[in-house]
Amino acid sequence: MIENLPLFHRIAGQPVILLGAGEAAEAKRRLIERAGGIVHTDIAAGARLAFVAHEDRASAERDVQVLRAAGVLVNVVDQPDLCDFTVPSILDRSPVLVAVGTGGASAGLAKALRLRLEQILPQHLGPLARALGAARGALRLRFPQMGDRRRALDKALATGGALDPFRAGPEAVEAWLADPAGGEAAGVVEFALRSPDAEELTLREARLLGSADLICHEPGVTDAVLDRARADAGRRAIAVGEAVADDGKGLCLVIRASARP
Repeated sequence: MIENLPLFHRIAGQPVILLGAGEAAEAKRRLIERAGGIVHTDIAAGARLAFVAHEDRASAERDVQVLRAAGVLVNVVDQPDLCDFTVPSILDRSPVLVAVGTGGASAGLAKALRLRLEQILPQHLGPLARALGAARGALRLRFPQMGDRRRALDKALATGGALDPFRAGPEAVEAWLADPAGGEAAGVVEFALRSPDAEELTLREARLLGSADLICHEPGVTDAVLDRARADAGRRAIAVGEAVADDGKGLCLVIRASARP
């Protein structure tokens, strides 16, 4: 189970409340303005988010009480137990954003991880994302079915694929659309777990979980494994050894709890 639900919140042109003073408050002001928000130093009509930067906890608690009564979600600097939301360390490859959070446990660890990722993720990710966004109409024409589109993109974006994000720049999108390779095959594919530990999934099994439209699983398949699947994939529990027929609606992945003797 995850302790926090990561979300990307659009605040451009919207009021955001900032209470407090000092370096911490100025850092939050810069963050709000970087995302296009409009800073207000009191409760503003239409504001949905607030940042509180008081060194005195009692002052922070009073402001939090008032803000929550007004229906505003609150972040309190260095007081994670008072926060409705926390702010991650942000790696910017706009429009690609990678957010690293620890739920307020350690901002230093989040920053260290973000700096490590800065060294790994190429600068062309933003232009590649914009090229893929511009190609959405052409992609729908090429692959009218959503499942076919997703499988084709999954294969193209995989390691060594035509749109491998660590190698391909935005110019690769047009060339790929002119002659796209097929994606992961539709139909019924199955595999048997060697262990309930999700860390022991093979790369192929992890890719299948990320591509399948329907997950059929026997008793004993752990939530840790099922959580590796797409959130919008259908799920169906099946009996041990139960056969699953191809319904013609995309990729159906059958997960056996263990290999049959």
